[in-house]
Amino acid sequence: MSSTSSSTSSTFDTYIVSTSEVDDSEQAVSEIVEQIPLDSLKAHSLGIVVCHYEFALSGVLAAICDALPFTIVGTITSAQASQGTLGSFELIITVLTSDEVKFSTALSESLSQEPVSEVEATYHQATNVAGTNEKPDLILIHGPFIPQNSGDDYLQKLNQVSQNAPVFGTLAVDDTEDFRYCFSIYNGKHYNDRMALTLIWGVEPRFYSANISPNKIVGDPVLITESSGSFLAAVNERPIAEYLADLGLAQAAENGYAMSSMPFLLDYGDGTPPISRVFIALLPDGKVILNGSAPEGLELSVGAFDKEDALETTHLAVDDALAQLDDKPKHSLMLAYSCIARSMALGAEFLLELEQTQEQIGSRVPFVMAYSGGEYCPTNIKDDVSTNRFHNNALIICTI
Repeated sequence: MSSTSSSTSSTFDTYIVSTSEVDDSEQAVSEIVEQIPLDSLKAHSLGIVVCHYEFALSGVLAAICDALPFTIVGTITSAQASQGTLGSFELIITVLTSDEVKFSTALSESLSQEPVSEVEATYHQATNVAGTNEKPDLILIHGPFIPQNSGDDYLQKLNQVSQNAPVFGTLAVDDTEDFRYCFSIYNGKHYNDRMALTLIWGVEPRFYSANISPNKIVGDPVLITESSGSFLAAVNERPIAEYLADLGLAQAAENGYAMSSMPFLLDYGDGTPPISRVFIALLPDGKVILNGSAPEGLELSVGAFDKEDALETTHLAVDDALAQLDDKPKHSLMLAYSCIARSMALGAEFLLELEQTQEQIGSRVPFVMAYSGGEYCPTNIKDDVSTNRFHNNALIICTI
């Protein structure tokens, strides 16, 4: 089974193609190739893939990438949607082709030892391939999920080397209990320790994000007074464990899964929207591990996340993006990633957010939406400086 959608803008053409054939490589290749007008590809082309890990393990992903004449980058996901396609066992490729827009990609070496240095080297590799040091208009991250690495560290280095160019993208996520197949993808090969970057010149992207509604905040905000990276030790000069106990969350904190619906919100105090951090664990020494950094001096709140709020905040963000599609420059593609924690909040109806978005967008604009293990999206762009953030528990959207 396959489906396709396409659009044309003044700067690039888009083809979104898909297959659900996870076992038969020949059939899958045939379905994908027949959806792409290969003879009409322009000077520069790029494929962005999201798919279930079974496509990588079965060899179908590699066969598809080998059959196409352009670079394909992307990530594993637990579920995805586009026009006419929705589910877990799907493979979706967004094909961008243009004579004006330029793409450059690069694959890092292993991120297990010196991840920050590798991110820097990968960025410079991409600029060298492109033959320019010009600041890109958009950087896309296609990363594996590596629990011991901080997504914020990647981002801080990219901000530095790119002069704060807009950064958007995702860390992979799968539907296994231990997240063992959270691969990045580069030209058909899959990696659990290497990141792909895409640099794009010639676009004017817009960004949207959502986490939880303000009325879902539990208790009063507090000041982070002791932390190191992703380890949070104290707020308001008190142990974080005491703060959780004050909120009646001490027992829930002992069960990390129980806290998946209790995101920690960080306010940077710079006028940008608060970002969310997913609770990972309460350690025996009373410290909390979050999926991302929690710098000292920031204001912290705890929210209560549920199914209704996940769907409502997603609907509002998609509505906002749709309302601005026809603004200048007119946009003809929407890419969206939603944190796996949002799908967990939906319980047995874990595809409901995708279904709602597919229905909401209809045929307005070609789109792809996939679940994520960590989200990258700007919260503000001013004077050509992008305030990029690493998010958890968020829906992020980029239109171009």
